[in-house]
This record gives sequence, C-alpha cells and structure tokens, in this order.
Amino acid sequence: MKRIALFPGSFDPFTKGHEDIVLRGLKLFDEIIIAIGYNSGKSVRYFEIQKMKQYIEQTFAGNPGVRVEIFAELTAEYARKNGARYLLRGLRNTTDFEYENSIAQVNRFLNEELESVFLITSPQFAAISSSIIREVHRYSGDVSDFLPYKL
Repeated sequence: MKRIALFPGSFDPFTKGHEDIVLRGLKLFDEIIIAIGYNSGKSVRYFEIQKMKQYIEQTFAGNPGVRVEIFAELTAEYARKNGARYLLRGLRNTTDFEYENSIAQVNRFLNEELESVFLITSPQFAAISSSIIREVHRYSGDVSDFLPYKL
C-alpha cells in the first residue's frame, strides 16, 4: 500500500522550514500532499493562496513524490478523500507540540485511520515562523534567506 502523507497548513508563506519537513518526510512516505488550507482563525491571508501554490510547486518541480493542493474542509476528511493515512507536521518547540497534540487528537477522533507523524525542525530553521516572515516582509525587509523561492 502506498504511504501517503498530508502536510496541511496555511503556508502564509511556505518557508525553508516547511521545505525541510517535506524533504525529510519524503524519506518516510511515498507521496506527500502539501495541502494549503484556509485557516478559519485568520480573516485574510497575507500572500495570495494561488500564488503561494505556484511558489510551492516551483520549489518541488520535478519531484513526483510531492503534490500541492488547496483545500477548504476538515483536514481529517480531506486526508480520507485523498487516501492519506498520515499527517506530517513539524515541531519547533514545546509550544508547537502542545498545539499540534490537541489537533492530532481531534483528527484521530474524526478519522481513526489517520496517524500524525511529527518531525522535529532542523536547528537552522527553528526560529523561522510564517508570522515573523510576514511582519518582516510587510515592512520591506529582506525575507529571501527564509524562503525556498523568490517572491
């Protein structure tokens, strides 16, 4: 059976830390679906979702093990529809763990075949967060060192 993992997130923006999790995840899974979701907790995205999809697709061009999609439904249901039995998530710190653990429990309740797999962020990417990158970009700072593509 093909091991398909779903890597869901708002990816606003998709960072080198995210890229690192996908590249490392490809050693564990046959296919990773990078699923850009609409975060109901955010009223407006900073980076346009279709453009972000294009940036991520460019990042993994030529890699048949990566698919990029946009979704707007429960993650557990989206995983089921796509045959993904694993959720891939990156953890930078204990705060991330507490947040992700709660989400993993609910996703497992909604889809008992769905297993969450957590990878610890590589040290060089631990300080990178999408919210910090948005703030630097908003004030015309250079974010190129944090992104695997050119804006």
